[in-house]
Formats: sequence, structure tokens, C-alpha cells
Amino acid sequence: MARQRLQVLRDLDVPEGLEDADFDRLTRLAARLLDAPVSLLVVVGADREYFPSRFGTDMTSGPLGFAAHTIAETAPMLVPDALADDRFTALEAFRFYAGAPIAVNGERIGALCVLDHGPRPGIDEHRLDQLSDLAGVASSLFELKHEAGVRARTAAELIREEWRHALTLEAGQVGSWVWDVPTGAVTGNDIVRRMYGLDPVKQITADDFFAAIDEDHLDAVRAAVQATFDDGVDYVAEFRVKSGRWISSRGRVYQRNAKSEPLVMMGVSLDITEARRAADHTRHLLRELNHRVKNTLAMTQSLARQTLKQSDNAQEFIDAFSGRLRTLSDAHALLADHDWSGIGMAELVDSQVAPYSIADPGQVKVLGEDVELPPDHALGLGIVLHELASNAARFGALSSGEGTVRITWEVKDRELHLTWTESGGPRVPPERATGFGSRLIQRSLDKILGSSVSLDFAPEGVEAKVSFPLD
Repeated sequence: MARQRLQVLRDLDVPEGLEDADFDRLTRLAARLLDAPVSLLVVVGADREYFPSRFGTDMTSGPLGFAAHTIAETAPMLVPDALADDRFTALEAFRFYAGAPIAVNGERIGALCVLDHGPRPGIDEHRLDQLSDLAGVASSLFELKHEAGVRARTAAELIREEWRHALTLEAGQVGSWVWDVPTGAVTGNDIVRRMYGLDPVKQITADDFFAAIDEDHLDAVRAAVQATFDDGVDYVAEFRVKSGRWISSRGRVYQRNAKSEPLVMMGVSLDITEARRAADHTRHLLRELNHRVKNTLAMTQSLARQTLKQSDNAQEFIDAFSGRLRTLSDAHALLADHDWSGIGMAELVDSQVAPYSIADPGQVKVLGEDVELPPDHALGLGIVLHELASNAARFGALSSGEGTVRITWEVKDRELHLTWTESGGPRVPPERATGFGSRLIQRSLDKILGSSVSLDFAPEGVEAKVSFPLD
């Protein structure tokens, strides 16, 4: 059928100017065989003939003519004089024609032919048979070259796919491996070699992989591999290698012999070290948070009791207790921002004292090298600083424009020593010592072994000294 023939032509995708040395040899041989000035390899399209290989002419295509009739025959076609043949009276350029059909995949797609400008007597059957043989060679060449082209395109696509696969693995930092089980040889990409700390160049074996695994995890990995061999389940394992990295590995047996023994196992490996560290850190934070919540509840209960003892009425209790709860909340927020790893001394002082020096920030002088405080120390010291600052704002140095507060600290032998000194404010009456919340200040650091708080209510200004170990 014409549709099938045209589909074969589309599959072959033969250009007009093929410039193929093999086909050019055939057209030259055909011309010499019949001692003709012109020879063509013709491909017959739907409404035109194309000449991908030619000898003795520069024509690359023409209207349907001799070859269109040739493909309708199974044997070579001979036209001694076209002018004497009613089928070709319009073709005056060539009067002699001899051609044999070219068939590809069972469809006649064209012809190998010779032409002459003048008429010629008939030629013997032997030469026509040779022309037919040459056309058969042309048919085989078309099929072979098409198959070679398909293979080349397939190979190129496989190479591109392999590159895409390799780039995907590289981008995802995925190690891939193929294990030839009978020989023990393993082929792995560079990523998996780096994961296990293996030689980047030399041939590696399964024993090299097992030798890289930490002894504490080796038995479990071997058991997972054996289960894959024996039961056909997917190989899944998480383990640590001797370099300290954590690896998640998955695989499957893809080929077995007649006895169901494993031949080829393939798999991938992922470095999950950071994920394991993040999970451990999260568990640590949850334990830390649980501990802090318990401590905070205990501190809140203590604050409530202390505040209630010092308050004469409900409103005074609410005002004082709310301020102390805000202090705890602020300290917790700072610790949360730092993953409960601690708070810098300067940041804690600023958060607790700065709100009380809004009128004139210059009233508060801070001097000390920044140091990180552990969580419990930060919470306790935060309460102390809040209590000192709030009382200084109500009754002490920060209650007037002339007063100043000087906060200094230093670290000696991993022990922090802080001094709070007020001056220039109203004179401190003796009764302030009992209403100042001194017990709350002194007890805020009870949970820290080796801590101490001393208060001096001198008339010229309150002085507080705090010290505690940082470890």
C-alpha cells in the first residue's frame, strides 16, 4: 500500500543530497555497467522523485517519471526509446532508461537506474540482472544504514539518560552501587566511595564495604543483606561507618540463577549524618525543654509565694507578680532564640534593665566583657536584675533624673562576679531593707551551687553583689 511505502520513506528520512560514498559507488558502477552517461538512485515520494545519489547530472529531484513506474514492477524495467512509449512521451530529456526497484522492509521505495539522452537498442538479460543485484545492494545499504542510525540515536539517548541519571545522583548526593555477588566486585560512583572512605580509583569489593562499617553495626548490616538473599525482601539498613558518618542504604537483588542464588544486587546509599545530628539535637532540646518547664513552674510558684508575702493588697500582688512573670517570659524567649544553649550577659542585662531607663538611657552604665550564661543561670540572674531595676525605678536611683546605676561584672576562674551600684538617687531609708524583696533576690539563684547574693542598703544607694560559677 502507498501509505505503508510512504511511512517507510519517512522512517528512512532520506535527504535529497545524501552525499554517501557507498551509494555514490553504486551509481558509478551502474553507469559503467551499461556504459551510460547518467545514473541515479531515485526515491519516489508522494508526488515527486528525489535523487539522493547521482552520477553525470546535478539534478536533485524531478516530477514523477520512470522510477514511479519501476516500483510498480517486481523485475527491472527497460525503456529503449521513451518517445516510442506512450507512458513517457512528455519526457524528452532522456530517451533511454533501465532501472531496477529498491525495496526496504518489503516496500519498494525507489530505483537504481541508468539513462541516456538518445535511444538505445535493448540490452542483454545478464546486464539487467547485474543492475538488479546492484539495486539489491542499495536496498541492503538503506536497511543497514537506517539500523545503524537507529542504534546510534538509541546509544546517544542512553548516554544522555546516563548523564542525566548521574547528574541527578550527584545533585542529590546519592551514592549508587552494583554488586556482582559471585565475584564480590562492586561498581560504585564517586559519591558512595567518599561516603565509605574507599579508594577513589581502584576496584572495590563487598568486603571493602563491610570493612568500612563500624563494628557495632556490622552484624545488623550482614543480617539485612542475608535476608535479602534468602527471602527476597528489600535490603534496608542504617549504620555508622568508621569515619563517624551515618549512612542509610537500600537495595534489591535484580538477578538470580536457576537455583535462585543471587547474582546481581543494586542499591543506593545516602549520607544521613546531618539528619541524625538534627534528630539528636531535637531530642536533646525536648529533654532540655522538659527540664526547663519543670524548673520554670517551680520558680513561678516561688515567685507567687514571695510576691504574696510582700503584697498588702490584690492589686499590688498583681502588679508585682505580672512584672516578674514578664521577666521569666523574656528570659525564656531569649533562650528559645538561642536553642536553649544560653544567653549572652550583655543581652540579658539589656533586656532586663533597659526598659527602666527609657527617660535617660545614660543613667545606666554597663561595663563588662560579654560572656555566655547557662540557661538556669540566665533565668535566675534575670529575676535578680528585674527586681533591682524595678525597685530602682520606683524608689531608687532611676526614680529621679539625677540618679545613676552602674552595672559591672568580671569573670575569674570561670566564676562570674557582678556588682550593681546605685548613686545620686533619693536616700535609702532603713525600712527599705525589709520591703525591697531582698529574700526573692537572694533565693533566685538557689538552684545554682556555689552562688551568692549580698545586698547593702547604704543611705547613698543600694549595692548588690552577685557571684556564681559558670560551669
